[in-house]
Amino acid sequence: MTFPRYAPDLVPGTVTLVGGGPGDPGLLTLAGFEAVRQADVILYDRLAPTAVLDEAPEAEKIRVGKVPGGEYVPQERINELLVAHARAGERVVRLKGGDSFVFGRGGEEWQACAAAGVPVRIIPGVTSSVAGPELAGIPLTHRHMVQGFTVVSGHVAPGDSRSELDWGQLARCGTTLVILMGVAHIQQISADLMAGGLAADTPVAVIRQASLPDQSVLTSTLAEVADAMARSGVRPPAITVVGDVAGLDLDHTEAADRTPSDH
Repeated sequence: MTFPRYAPDLVPGTVTLVGGGPGDPGLLTLAGFEAVRQADVILYDRLAPTAVLDEAPEAEKIRVGKVPGGEYVPQERINELLVAHARAGERVVRLKGGDSFVFGRGGEEWQACAAAGVPVRIIPGVTSSVAGPELAGIPLTHRHMVQGFTVVSGHVAPGDSRSELDWGQLARCGTTLVILMGVAHIQQISADLMAGGLAADTPVAVIRQASLPDQSVLTSTLAEVADAMARSGVRPPAITVVGDVAGLDLDHTEAADRTPSDH
């Protein structure tokens, strides 16, 4: 059987936004892999599968990552670099972790390129919001338990003037809650979710370094997860899953012990 090919040759003077998946190079799509190999210039994030950069030995590699409390390249500068290299006639790849349109600012980069007259192509990526829990054995939906999941960013604390989320409403939405970039504010997030009606013993799982060799999972409850994360020294990147599915033990087909643990 012959399958259609999603990744034709890259065109000089264009930008291709490539979602790199959760981190393991094996989870980069074939189309994304081929785009990297053809690139003249690659702008990449720290969470992108950087091992694949070796597949483009002649390409110029520009690190434009954002490290919490450290290295930071403003989004405006990233936009400028994309446009400048494309206008120079180069085949530009923007390689990100996860998917470009799930908290990846891919929409902003597309807009900047479009405003400058630079054509853009999208190659979707495996989003870490789904892949991370899945690799930890956590189904975000499960028949007779939960009928949906909600993905939010926790990089802004509840109550902050920049926050656009109503954590009380999220507590009552009845779906699995997946929180990205929420490590720094997990204490306040947990408090707001409990104030909104979620039970203190609601299972919580925190997946660290999803898909990478040092991946680990911390399991706890909503009332205790902040202290458990502090004791374990959890640092970003980490994905927090809140809901009954976070307490599943698929190997034994029963709800896992809700006592906080680190395994």
